[in-house]
Amino acid sequence: MRDYRFYPTLTGIFSASIVISNILDTKFFHIGDTAFPGGIIIFPIVYVFGDIFTEVYGYAHSRKAIWAGFFSLLLLIVTLQIAQKMPAASFWHNQSAFDLILGRVTRIVTASVTAYLTGEFVNSFTIAKLKIMQKGSRMSLRFVASTVFGQAVDTSVFLIVAFVGTMGIGEMIRVFISAWLFKVSWEIIALPFSIWFVKWLKKAENNDHLDIATNFNPFKIC
Repeated sequence: MRDYRFYPTLTGIFSASIVISNILDTKFFHIGDTAFPGGIIIFPIVYVFGDIFTEVYGYAHSRKAIWAGFFSLLLLIVTLQIAQKMPAASFWHNQSAFDLILGRVTRIVTASVTAYLTGEFVNSFTIAKLKIMQKGSRMSLRFVASTVFGQAVDTSVFLIVAFVGTMGIGEMIRVFISAWLFKVSWEIIALPFSIWFVKWLKKAENNDHLDIATNFNPFKIC
C-alpha cells in the first residue's frame, strides 16, 4: 500500500477518540429530559474520521484504522484490569471509587468493541459502495447515509451488550432514539467542515480512492 503523509496522524487521533469516548461512557447526563452517555460528546468524531478514511484512502486503509482502534480498546481493557487488581498504596484511599467508576469500563468497552467493529464496518462499507454507485459525486449524501446505517447498528449493539439487565427496555429504546438522532444530527451539522477537510485532504495526499476491486472482508487486516 502507498504511504500517505497525514494517514498516521489521523489514525492516532481516531484511536484516541475511541478510547476517550469509552471512559466517558461511564457517565450519563441529561439535556432536558433526555439521557445521553458521556461518550457521545466525542464519539461522533469517530464516524467523521471513518468517513474521511474511506472517502480519501479507501476501504482497505479504513479497515486498518478500524483495527488500530480495536487494539487500542483492548489495551485499555487489559491495563485497567491490571491497575484494578494491583494492591492499593497505603496512603491512597480511593480504591472503591476507582472500582465503582472505572470498574464499569470493562463491560462498557466490551460492548463498545462489539458495537464499534460492526458499526464502523457498516459505515465504511456503505460509503465505499455508494461512492462507486454515485461515481464519486454526492459526497455529502453518502456521508449522511453511512452514518444513518452505521450509527443505528453501533448504538443498538452497544446498548444491548452494555445495559441489558441494568436498564429497562423502554429506557434503552429512548436512549437509542435520542443517541442515534444526536449522532446523525451531529454528522449533518459537521458536514461543511467534513466536506471541506476531505477536499483539502484529497488534494494534499493527491488521492481520491474508488474501491472498484477491493476485498471487503473486514478481517483482512494486511
